[in-house]
Amino acid sequence: MKKRDLIIGLIILAVVFLIYWSTAEEPEITRPVVVVYVSEDRVFSEPVLKAFEKRTGIRVKAVYDTEETKSTGVVNRLIAEKSNPQADVYWANEPIRAEVLKRKGVSAPYVSPNAKEIPSMFRDPDGYWTGFSARARVLVVHDSVKRKPDSILAYTDDRWKGQGVIANPLFGTTTAHIAALFEIWGEDRADAFMRAMKRNGVALSSSNGESADLVASGRYAFSLVDSDDAINRIRQGRPVTMVYPDQNPDGLGCFIVPNAVVLIKGAPHPVQARKLIDYLLSKETERKLAFADCAQIPLHPGVKMPEGLEPIDSLRIMHVDYARVAEKLIEIQPALKRWVME
Repeated sequence: MKKRDLIIGLIILAVVFLIYWSTAEEPEITRPVVVVYVSEDRVFSEPVLKAFEKRTGIRVKAVYDTEETKSTGVVNRLIAEKSNPQADVYWANEPIRAEVLKRKGVSAPYVSPNAKEIPSMFRDPDGYWTGFSARARVLVVHDSVKRKPDSILAYTDDRWKGQGVIANPLFGTTTAHIAALFEIWGEDRADAFMRAMKRNGVALSSSNGESADLVASGRYAFSLVDSDDAINRIRQGRPVTMVYPDQNPDGLGCFIVPNAVVLIKGAPHPVQARKLIDYLLSKETERKLAFADCAQIPLHPGVKMPEGLEPIDSLRIMHVDYARVAEKLIEIQPALKRWVME
């Protein structure tokens, strides 16, 4: 090979190398990172986190709760790591655990600019958590029922004796819903409601999903479940209808369970943490979660939603203080255990 050809070849090789080097992705080790602990189902939360990575270039390291340790797993880990935080952000699938972290000094206040249009009842007044993308607690009713129940009081109505099922109130959103009733009604009325349910032959299931399936199979007429449980069965073509309960002008309204996002005190990556929180609280994220199979209700006004979802401002909702609901939830645990065991 001639010397001239060798020089030309080396120049071409150098140019190719420079082009590759300038366009290659930044090595993982040098990319900014954010660590998030997640209680929302991975199948729904992971695509949102991937979209954030693509949008910002910030690498997301996510730790997900398992079904066996739902919510309590990563919360207990956050509490254990309080003196040496490993996470930057906590994505809770309900605000009760966020309140627990606030009380234990694990979280730090942060008011995102994207939170200003979210109704105040879905935000901690001190900025320790902010809600987004909610589920409603609804009645799922079998299509064979002609005159459908429209209130949770159907559980105590003689007409529905032995025809209602409810998820075990020691777990999940049913616990929070019962705690909200104790907070709004007071102990005497809420306790009377629980005893009346027992007398009326209410059945217990292991979860909201099982309750929805029991209704869809025709074994029971109705159940109180999360809106995503009802919508998913409807989309599957199961013979059920979703009813938002207690919507009369003097009605109690339906209980709303928003996701909640929390900044961790002493977060190792505070700048990236705030960027992730801003993204989770964006209208874009709420639209994604509305059209996902979880079918969550946006808390921002004007976010596009699929058919079957009602805007939050069109619903009569239970106006609760989630901090007080968290207190009540702890307080009534012994009574709920006795109720389940009776």
